Amino acid sequence: MLDIEIYNKFCEITGEQQVSCDEPMSRHTTFRIGGPAKYFLCPHSVEELKKILEFCRDRQLDYFVLGNGSNLLVSDEGYHGVVIQLYRNFSDITVEGTRMRIQAGALLSSVARKALEAGLTGFEFAGGIPGTLGGGAVMNAGAYGGELKDVLTEVTVLTKEAEVLVLQAKDLQMGYRTSIIKTAGYIVLEAVIELQEGDQEAIRSRMRELTELRTSKQPLEYPSAGSTFKRPKGYFAGKLIMDAGLRGYQVGGAQVAEKHCGFVINKDGATAQDVVQLMREVVQKVQEEFGVTLEPEVKFLGDFE
Repeated sequence: MLDIEIYNKFCEITGEQQVSCDEPMSRHTTFRIGGPAKYFLCPHSVEELKKILEFCRDRQLDYFVLGNGSNLLVSDEGYHGVVIQLYRNFSDITVEGTRMRIQAGALLSSVARKALEAGLTGFEFAGGIPGTLGGGAVMNAGAYGGELKDVLTEVTVLTKEAEVLVLQAKDLQMGYRTSIIKTAGYIVLEAVIELQEGDQEAIRSRMRELTELRTSKQPLEYPSAGSTFKRPKGYFAGKLIMDAGLRGYQVGGAQVAEKHCGFVINKDGATAQDVVQLMREVVQKVQEEFGVTLEPEVKFLGDFE
């Protein structure tokens, strides 16, 4: 039930247009799945974000910081806390010579296009990753031989105590889908990447080549959260799932993609519960067949059975 005092406080902090109640999370995830968030906020400054977090702590309100929802599954019941979205409202990109200063909500694809326009090379790998810079920094996003750790020089974060820290690349502890940002629970505000001057046509050609690769090998025509499972050491999740005979395997409206078995897709009006059940059955089958335990790469928000 809506608490009018809490609603009014959020409106006071960000302005009424930036506050929604019972906002369907299916509108804000690439899976196109998820029930309502009790409060959904879109702050436009670090000061607004600080005030929101301080109020949430004072009132003991659960909160979740969202980018564009590309690696997320929200439960069918939704989220009974506060979703704080840093996306288009937090997406400035500035080119400073061979450096780019990027706010957390900027899409990685937008950063890649800006780098192309500036004739800067080294970020082509990220052009098709459907996440934001903030989420990418948390998870050390990567594709086609490149990772964010290869180009990051510093990341500005907000700690749980609302302190702004500037972390240098050497202190980020970036590994496969992890970083100090993730383990410490920091919120990314912005980052600086260092690229190199390059030939614009060569950059454009490489981006086009990677786009064609993704289109041919990934089920981009269906909603999904990207790669569903982490890559097990010494294996590829998609190949294990395929070799377990699960290509096209379906639970409700959720399916193991036929084009790439590493993706679980929303084939036909899938519920979050469909996806979770399918993932459980995939994990069980792969464990039985090969003795390898798959771990989810997708994050979960809300209550699941």
